[in-house]
Amino acid sequence: MSPPPTALAKTPEVEGSATRADEGEAESRIVILDFGSQYTQLIARRIRELGVFSEIVSPETPARALARPGVKGLVLSGGPSSVAQEGAPVPDPALFTLGLPVLGICYGLQVMTRLLGGEVERAKSGEYGRAALEWRASSPLSAELPSHSTVWNSHGDRVLQPPKGFVVLARTQEEPHAAIADPDRRLYGLQFHPEVTHTDLGKEIFANFLFRICHAPASWKLSSFLDRSCAEIRAKVGGEQVILGLSGGVDSSVAAALLHRAIGDQLHCLFVDNGLLRQGEVETVRHLFGEQMGFALHVVDASARFLAKLRGVADPERKRKIIGREFIHVFEEAARKLGPVRFLAQGTLYPDCIESAAAGHGRPAVIKSHHNVGGLPKRMKMHLIEPLRLLFKDEVRALGELLELPREILFRHPFPGPGLAVRCLAPINPHHLALLRAADAIVVEEIRRAGLYEEVWQAFAVLLPARSVGVMGDARTYELTAAVRAVQSVDGMTADWARLPGEVLSRISNRIIQEVRGINRVVYDISSKPPATIEWE
Repeated sequence: MSPPPTALAKTPEVEGSATRADEGEAESRIVILDFGSQYTQLIARRIRELGVFSEIVSPETPARALARPGVKGLVLSGGPSSVAQEGAPVPDPALFTLGLPVLGICYGLQVMTRLLGGEVERAKSGEYGRAALEWRASSPLSAELPSHSTVWNSHGDRVLQPPKGFVVLARTQEEPHAAIADPDRRLYGLQFHPEVTHTDLGKEIFANFLFRICHAPASWKLSSFLDRSCAEIRAKVGGEQVILGLSGGVDSSVAAALLHRAIGDQLHCLFVDNGLLRQGEVETVRHLFGEQMGFALHVVDASARFLAKLRGVADPERKRKIIGREFIHVFEEAARKLGPVRFLAQGTLYPDCIESAAAGHGRPAVIKSHHNVGGLPKRMKMHLIEPLRLLFKDEVRALGELLELPREILFRHPFPGPGLAVRCLAPINPHHLALLRAADAIVVEEIRRAGLYEEVWQAFAVLLPARSVGVMGDARTYELTAAVRAVQSVDGMTADWARLPGEVLSRISNRIIQEVRGINRVVYDISSKPPATIEWE
């Protein structure tokens, strides 16, 4: 079953409300009610990969707001709560009377069971990790699937008694109700997680739900998103000028190309040298965007003011918020010089919004505030335009290819908005930043030299405040430590540490210690995400 073109998701514009349907658009879609699982965005990705438009909404969304033209089915996500605990998120029970197919996953299955009169109990021992699944009854959900496969579990509650009208479709050794269904009402529930890659046939299960149960056409295409976005931007902006915060990374570059396609010379790309950039970044941006691509590029050297604001600040959340506020101030000052500018554009992505989400009913815990999400001032003088806010990194790259951006831009490694501020764990000052730049440049040079640059998602150096004793030239040293971080990922939401060849790591270590005076020890980070994050702060 080959996947149709990539599809994209829509997110609520207002917390706690259903997503507004796009003006004039009644495309087929699946609505995902988010009960706070860190996997919810993976559900959206799997559905998009199969070519069906998907959107994520609050679990409190009223049923009447879900019964919109084009909605073909609902998915109830997993979540960290127990259905028995006080304050656990509960959907509007009326959604089960809409006549729409429903797929409950993990917590979604449990809350559906409880609301429809079944019984859920706290398991004596939770079921976590891989399990052998056996399909016991035929169903559209398991059509053309083998009777046995491997699935991934992560739950502490279990279904003790399914609701009236439900039949058992599948079981594992520990879970007799691993999959249940009420075929007449097209209600389905899975105790395992089909959205994670550890479930062998998760994509096929989603395909069966989408196409055999929901009868959703695989009609969503990236090119239609491009056309629609350009039209929406033109309608919103009119004849006004727009400033884009251009960093030179993939996200802001694709945002710039999309906005330029939509409004042409009304776009002004503002590149801020905040003193926290990679080595040679200013020169690279001038060449690629000013000379090669012909964008209206304005370069502002604001390094002194950023570093002054960050002096003595160690807490990473404070760093991000300080940088976010200062960026806005710089943009507003630039806007005044350019004339009346009402709009500020950013390359914010969906994972930024997920990790910056406020905790609450059915919401994932705050991982970190991204400087362009949680770090923005509450009162801004310009209106935000974030055309990529609903996309994952791989979707952004695919969009960049449609916009014919150079490969050297599209496949640059991600660089955090706060820059080296969140990679310099030592006190932020020009000396420490110079050490970090030099070490980071060596990491990237050696990764490129080994032909591995496009094989890893991200590779960089981190400067640690830990000093250690060393010996160089028969003399004692007592200097800082550099950590090297390289990861493999698809969308940045999960990642595994990259198994770089020993000889590459050896060259990186030797060069940093020999060439960067002030660092005498190099360590390699072998943490995955989760439980760690890709960046150290």
